Amino acid sequence: MPSSHSAPPEELEAPLELDPSDWATQDNYFLLTGLVVPRPIAWVSSVSADGALNLAPHSYFNAVASDPPHVMFSSTGVKDTLRNVTATREFVVNLVSLDQVEKMNFTSTDFPPDEDEFAWADIAQAPSSRVRPPRVQAAKAHLECKLATIVPVGNSSVVIGEVVHIHVDPAVWRQGRVDPALLDPVCRLSGSGYARLGEIFKLPRPHWSDVEGSSGLERMPRRA
Repeated sequence: MPSSHSAPPEELEAPLELDPSDWATQDNYFLLTGLVVPRPIAWVSSVSADGALNLAPHSYFNAVASDPPHVMFSSTGVKDTLRNVTATREFVVNLVSLDQVEKMNFTSTDFPPDEDEFAWADIAQAPSSRVRPPRVQAAKAHLECKLATIVPVGNSSVVIGEVVHIHVDPAVWRQGRVDPALLDPVCRLSGSGYARLGEIFKLPRPHWSDVEGSSGLERMPRRA
């Protein structure tokens, strides 16, 4: 099917049909980041081969395995974080809570490689347990990672790290797990948009033993 619009329209009066190759890279970026929301933020601390500190947010981020635990973040182009992780094979993902959102955003500035974002944003450091890069002291949780692999994808590099140490603040721990409301994570939207968690509800995962023999939707779990 051909694309319905050669560029993003101001108003959309009929469904958009798009072959991404018909739009400019930036237009595709804004469309994709407007649809894939909300996204968690990896506030990645790293150290260069020469010992220079770096702290930068990456909103293409998620968990990809649990045994052993692995996470990924994606870097568009070759930025300081990617250079540092390639050289030293270590990094820390600091989870961003709402009380740190302004400082996190400030560290997204395109500082030169020898500038220390910790110092610029007046961010206190805490030593890590298993890796060289320091943690953001005020963050409520940290994932210390050893590089597993870097996968080139389009104009980006997907960095996959094995989580070798996890730190969680007692303030966000309730009944054996992290309470997402207490973690209060910042969610990335498109452009300069951010969000926080809204309504939290539970929806049990169905099992075949619960569904077998039914007509279908009568056994579908409902949100509580």
